Amino acid sequence: MHRVTSLLPALLFILLPGLSRGYFPEERWSPESPLLAPRVVIALVCRNSAHSLPLFLGAIERLHYPKDRIALWVATDHNTDNTTAILRDWLIKVQNYYHYVEWRPDDESSAFEDEVGPKHWNNLRYEHVMKLRQAALDTAREIWSDYLLVADCDNLLTNPDVLWKLMRENKTIVAPMLESRAAYSNFWCGMTSQGYYKRTPAYMPIRKLERRGCFAVPMVHSTYLVDLRKEASRQLAFYPPHPEYNWALDDVIILAYSARAADIQMYVCNKEAYGYFPVPMRSHATLLDEAESFLHTQLEIMVKNPPLEPSSFLSFPPKQPNKMGFDEVFMINLVRRSDRRERMLRTLYEQELSCKVVAAVDGKALNKTDIESMGIKMLPGYKDPYHGRPLTKGELGCFLSHYNIWKEIVDRGLHTSLVIEDDLRFEVFFKRRLQTLLQEVTTQKLDWDLIYIGRKRMQVDHSEKSVPNIHNLVEADYSYWTLGYMLSLGGAQKLLQAEPLKKMLPVDEFLPVMFNKHPVSEYMDHFEHRDLRAFSAEPLLVYPTHYTGDQGYISDTETSVVWDNETVRTDWDRAKSRKTQEQEELSFEAQNSDVLQSELENWSARDEL
Repeated sequence: MHRVTSLLPALLFILLPGLSRGYFPEERWSPESPLLAPRVVIALVCRNSAHSLPLFLGAIERLHYPKDRIALWVATDHNTDNTTAILRDWLIKVQNYYHYVEWRPDDESSAFEDEVGPKHWNNLRYEHVMKLRQAALDTAREIWSDYLLVADCDNLLTNPDVLWKLMRENKTIVAPMLESRAAYSNFWCGMTSQGYYKRTPAYMPIRKLERRGCFAVPMVHSTYLVDLRKEASRQLAFYPPHPEYNWALDDVIILAYSARAADIQMYVCNKEAYGYFPVPMRSHATLLDEAESFLHTQLEIMVKNPPLEPSSFLSFPPKQPNKMGFDEVFMINLVRRSDRRERMLRTLYEQELSCKVVAAVDGKALNKTDIESMGIKMLPGYKDPYHGRPLTKGELGCFLSHYNIWKEIVDRGLHTSLVIEDDLRFEVFFKRRLQTLLQEVTTQKLDWDLIYIGRKRMQVDHSEKSVPNIHNLVEADYSYWTLGYMLSLGGAQKLLQAEPLKKMLPVDEFLPVMFNKHPVSEYMDHFEHRDLRAFSAEPLLVYPTHYTGDQGYISDTETSVVWDNETVRTDWDRAKSRKTQEQEELSFEAQNSDVLQSELENWSARDEL
């Protein structure tokens, strides 16, 4: 009894309110801490990827995901470039940031038996990759990872939140739809009974973003996330294949079969932009071809996005830009359009091209007095063929910008020049194609004045005449746009001798007049000498960054005012404009069937596969 009595004051001290704040009082507790991010293994299997690794690894570094919850599983083998050295250097520098790193290099051999080239996939190569994929999957399971992210080493994840966004979809296997320069992407919408690709009407609406969401598909590849917390994921396997598997020996098809056997549905998401990747090269392509194709992917990203930066842990020598054999490369840019200037300069630098930036004449800054003081007179009777309006100030500035370059070419005696505007995008293999064209034109001693490398072909009723013995070149017919063209010294002299400032019309109307292909004879009658020797690359080498009606489309020539009346605006109703209908996207294929095609055209397919 004495013991109970002695404990009573102590109990009252603890329990009665007001006597004390209590032992572990509620108000001392902090709010619950957040959950740790799920554990992720990022599996990389890289071969001959030196050209893509700086940007690819930079994108991995910039993922908005805690690095201490990421394990890196990296394998490389059969390289002929310095892929192994790059990966080793990077892993040494980043290993302390990540939870775990597994490194599997193998440089004993540079090729598989019976392999015809680095882009050739035979059964030995497929089986080897399947074993590596399985090893990565096994490691993820052994270290109790929640997710496995598989990413090919040339897939550029531009959306840093991609991991979180895919996790929120709560799918066992889900892929972010990747953009490419073609219809190709990292999913299939149809599969034959033998496991091969099958075209379906469902594919293009998803690929073109006409339908947005996450869609059930029979196949995803290249980059995808596997949720290892899902019970059914235990049945997934790359190697050995499922006992009943009798399709082609291909790691992506085997995974799709394995998912089907486990009753797992694959999904692809296109709710927003996640990343980009190059179109696969043909089996006979070289590593140079692959590197240039990847470079094109990098350039395409810059059309609508900031440029991707390489890994901050890697260093490389600076590029060495040159003029590709031209005496000068002129790039026209309005001073107030710094966005275009910066993009173009970066784009040219990445291709190792140097240029002279020419400050465009800003038509908006010209008044009628300025125009008359330069001796400029409009071509009598000229009206825009689509809206019946006179020349705009923007078109006037555009003409003077090109005119000033023609004068500089003559004053400096430049025999061969390249003129480009700041709102273009480059076609794949641009530099090699242009150098080859220039070389063939020189070798064949072609008498030329102007060669379009980008234009809008307006005459489509009959084919343009191909040029014998020169690949990818036709005699130009009536064309619009001055995106890019090669100009000889003789061609510049002819353009100046026509004294166009005394009978001004838009520059892309003037050029067809000068090679005698304009459909309005009344305009041509004002110019006595119309013997400009004009040709065009076929297919074209540059295209507009945007087309009329595209998001972000701005025309500094047509979104303007009439040259002598600032109250008359010329930003027409594009929904009803005939010009809008004419300016739909250009074809990337040759439009003249008899043109002599180079091998590069076979290596740059734009199909789904």
